[in-house]
This record gives sequence, C-alpha cells and structure tokens, in this order.
Amino acid sequence: MTLASTPAAVEKFAAAYESHASDSASSPEWLKSLRQQAWSTFSELGLPTKRRGNELWKYTNLQPLAAADFEFGITGTASLDQIKATAPWDDAWNTVVVVDGNFHAELSNLHGTAGLTAGSLVEAIANGTGNVEQQLGSLAGQEDYAFTALSTAFIDDGAYVAIADGTELEHPVQVVFVTSENNASRASYPRLLVDAGANSSVVLIETHVNLAESAQFSAPVVEIFADDGASIRHYRVQMENESSFHLGTTRIAQQGDTDFTSTSFAVGASIARNDIHTLLDAPGASCTLHGLYMTHGAQQQDQEISTTHAKPGCSSDQFYKGILSGKSHAVFSGKVIVKRDAQKSEAGQKDLNLLLSRGAEIDAKPSLEIYADDVVAAHGATAGHVDRDTLFYLQSRGVDEEAAKAILIRGFAEEMLNEFEPEALNEFVEKVTDERIPVLLAESDTIGTA
Repeated sequence: MTLASTPAAVEKFAAAYESHASDSASSPEWLKSLRQQAWSTFSELGLPTKRRGNELWKYTNLQPLAAADFEFGITGTASLDQIKATAPWDDAWNTVVVVDGNFHAELSNLHGTAGLTAGSLVEAIANGTGNVEQQLGSLAGQEDYAFTALSTAFIDDGAYVAIADGTELEHPVQVVFVTSENNASRASYPRLLVDAGANSSVVLIETHVNLAESAQFSAPVVEIFADDGASIRHYRVQMENESSFHLGTTRIAQQGDTDFTSTSFAVGASIARNDIHTLLDAPGASCTLHGLYMTHGAQQQDQEISTTHAKPGCSSDQFYKGILSGKSHAVFSGKVIVKRDAQKSEAGQKDLNLLLSRGAEIDAKPSLEIYADDVVAAHGATAGHVDRDTLFYLQSRGVDEEAAKAILIRGFAEEMLNEFEPEALNEFVEKVTDERIPVLLAESDTIGTA
C-alpha cells in the first residue's frame, strides 16, 4: 500500500528528472541505473502527505511542501565573505564548499593534507575514486523512503571525503552546503559520501546555510562508512531560512570497534527533519547521537533518530533537547532495535523539551525493540516549562526578570552547546543561540507560571 500524495505531486518533479537524466547521459551505467531505480521508488511512494496509518509522518504536515512549486537546475553565486558570515569557519580546517549542489574549488579551503581526499563527488565518480561505486546509494537506498529516493534520483555533484587507513587528522574537515541568494524557489539535493578507513580518526562538520530569502527545498543525503577501528566525531548545523523545507537523511554503517559521535544543531527552516540511522554491524561498535533544536513562530523540527544493534557487544546513546516557543512544533521519534544475536548490548535514549509558550507542541515517541535477552536499555522523554520558583530564585539574587529568563533558557541549552568542541564551531553555535533567545522570549508566555 502506498502512502503517497496525489500523482500531481510526483509530476511536479518529473520534468526536472527527465531533463536531469538527459543532461547526465554520459554518466556511468551503474549511476544511471541507481538514479532510475530511485525515481521508480519515488514515483510509487510520492510525497508522504497522508498521515493516517503512516507512523513515520504521523505528526508532520507536508501539505505546504506538496502545494509548493520548485525549479531544478537554477544556480546562483556565493562569495567567500558571505559564507564566512553565515557558517562556522576556521582557516586551519579543510573545508569543502558546495553551492546549489555544485562543488566550488575557488571557495573551498583544502590544504592537501596527507591521507585525506576531499572535494567534488562528481569528479570522484568520474575517476572511479576509492569505493564510490560500491558505496554511493548503498546505505540510503535500502529503505523505501520518499525523500531519500527523490534525492538519489537527482544525484549529480556534491562532496566526497575519504580518510586513508591509519590516518588521524589533526584539524576538522568541514563540508558547507550553501543555497545561494538567487530568490527563485528551487529544489536541491545535496550529497555527501564519507569513507573513513580502518583505524582512521576525523572530526567532520556538516553545515547547511541558506542565503536566499524565498522558500527553498533541500533534501540532503549523507552516507558515512566507518571501517574497523575508525573514530568519527560528527557535527551537523542546519541554518536554512525560515520559509524553506529541509528534509535530511543520514545513514552510517559501522564496523568493529568503531566510534561514531554526532551532535546536531538545528534552528532553521519552516519544516525540517533530521533523519539519522546508525547500523552497528560488528562487535565493539558504539554510537552517540545528540542534538539541540530550537523553534519559534510556526516552525517545525523533526528528529527521526534510530540505531540498529546488529551484532553483540555494541553500545548506543540518544539524547536530544528542544526549546520551543510561539506555535511551533517539534517531533522526537527515537528508536533502538536490538536484534536477536546482539547480546550484551547497551542502549540509552532520552528527549528533554522546554516549552516556552502555551501554543508550542512536542510529540515525543521514544521506543525500544529488543529481541535479545542480555541487554541493558532505558528510554524516556519529558516536556515542561520554567516554573515560578525557579525564576524567583534568580530574581531574589538581583537578576532582573528578562535576564533571568534568558539565563534559564541558555542554561538548558548549555549542555549540548558544550559538545561543540572545535573553538570556531563552539563560538558560532553559542552566538546563534544568544541571538535566538530574545526571539524565543518574545513569544513566551509560560516562564514563571505555576
């Protein structure tokens, strides 16, 4: 049974797909086949606007996306000054810049670091670099997920990052996906493929920024492969404009004794989703998935977080925090699956939300599916507001009311902000948070109530 929207919603993308397929006629046969298969999947599924009986989209209304029209293939320009003003930046980092889906060498900051291959995805495909043919689309194409299929149907350029076996990178690698200030309403499908070799170590920063003021649609897909003993510290920053739609998919495959730690920071978009799944596919793998999301006005932020324990002796931790004001809405859907053979698994799951307004809403659905009998696991979710006594405590020590409210909001976020350890990145997320707090407070009406 399809959970798709009307065929008209699929047809909106059909002309762009046919044009893209024609323009990409010189692509390798395996890539053309991958695109065609993905388009067939999307054509069958359509946009998931039907919410009844559709657990994955039960709490998210995608009718505004289905009703909008987006052009494909229209590109604009961005300057390095614009990027540095809107995204975290450090000249010591290796930074790959992708504007409107296309790699830009002149905007990137690549140092030729030994053991690191970073740059254009389309060039990696053309050159048959590394494991691109085997890896691209192999993780994100395993489920019938409309936006993953749609993005895969339009695979072209993007970013490719590979770390050689045994390489421990001293400085972070950042990939910045930029939507240019061209104000045509456009659809883009950013792509990132990461191949971390055995016993390698990397700090990876994935940043999404939007220079346009009009509504845009972005469906990024990230696939990360961690070979035996690899360590990946991942950060994700989502800063789309508040008229846009951002529906992201991240898939990670972990081998033995790997460590994948990810912290996300999301404040942008009208409707946004961070859909991340980690597969712990060999003994000793561990993953940590954390994040902070802030919403105001009529924004919606979804966190679709899942981990599969496929082999014994693996551990996972999910911990997210949300700050909501106005009539905004957030969704936390966390899932941990422990398969029958995954004995001695450890899993934790938690979602905490601070509701600043009576009109704000959170739907939290943590869940565990455990098929093994030697497992340690726990989950939980809470939502609440700042009560009168907590606010009075600060005021009684000489802090004025507005400053006290800001301190309490900042204090709730602090735990997650501290996880952004690279100095320039930490300064960036703290600055954005401090700028966002007055916006949240302007719509608040529950702080200091009983």
